Amino acid sequence: MTTTSTARSTVPRGATAGPRPLAWGRRYLLVDPAHFRVDYAINPFMDLADQPDPARVREQWDGLVRALVEAGAEVEVLAGRPDSPDMVYAMNLGLVVDDRALVSHMRYPQRRREQASATPWFAGQGLRPVHVGRDGVGPHLEAGDAFAFGDALVVGYGPRTEELALKHLATELDVRVRGLRISHPSMYHLDLAFCPLDETRAMVCPAAFDDASAAAALAIVPEPLVLTEEEALTFCANSVVVGTTVLMPACPARVRRVLEGWGFDVVLLELGELHKGGGSVRCLTNPLDVRRGRDLPSVPGGEVLLP
Repeated sequence: MTTTSTARSTVPRGATAGPRPLAWGRRYLLVDPAHFRVDYAINPFMDLADQPDPARVREQWDGLVRALVEAGAEVEVLAGRPDSPDMVYAMNLGLVVDDRALVSHMRYPQRRREQASATPWFAGQGLRPVHVGRDGVGPHLEAGDAFAFGDALVVGYGPRTEELALKHLATELDVRVRGLRISHPSMYHLDLAFCPLDETRAMVCPAAFDDASAAAALAIVPEPLVLTEEEALTFCANSVVVGTTVLMPACPARVRRVLEGWGFDVVLLELGELHKGGGSVRCLTNPLDVRRGRDLPSVPGGEVLLP
């Protein structure tokens, strides 16, 4: 494995053609929300005095499932655990690439019990579970910090995922990893500040990163939709794209104008009860269809690129 310090994009910034849809993002894992509640505070959005209403949680989660199916996605549902109220945020169960599932090693012990359900579920789907750490031993890796985009796996590190985990990802998957250091306390996962839209476009919030990583994030994306800090804190980047449909919990007027100008359809979803745990559309959905060779170039031995 080689480690390089660079952020240069190899794709020229181009004109505003119509969307070139991502091949992945057509099949998702979700976790049933029956046990969702706020039992502790591990991010700035969680408040033990502001509990979600179970009936509204169910209504909003069901609306998300319907919207995914209507957009053309397949949905798999895993039962939640009574002892894991945050398990509804399925994005963080693990990173699936080809036939492997890199099971997350959560930074906070309150979430580590989720592995006991996620690992056998992945195995039951014919995936090979891989662990870079367990029970607090080894580097922390949370899948909400990783996206296939362009020529690499783009990975945020700092608040939840450790820098050492990037080397494990690169070598285990034989891919290039582009690391971005997250510095904003309210955008603690990459999926709150970075959202792939198509093959050359993504929403990016530079305020989520230190200066070098902010520049690197913008260089990675040939045609970025640059979000202000205020826009990103609406959870608008915590969205998913199915073909040319963007499923969003919020869409500031300027962001909508850009998305629709590029040819995307915006579908807004009410997920306010689920925001009380610090996550939205992307946190609730885990893509199961990322493939090397199609979505991620193969790089034998792996490679880590840092700003």
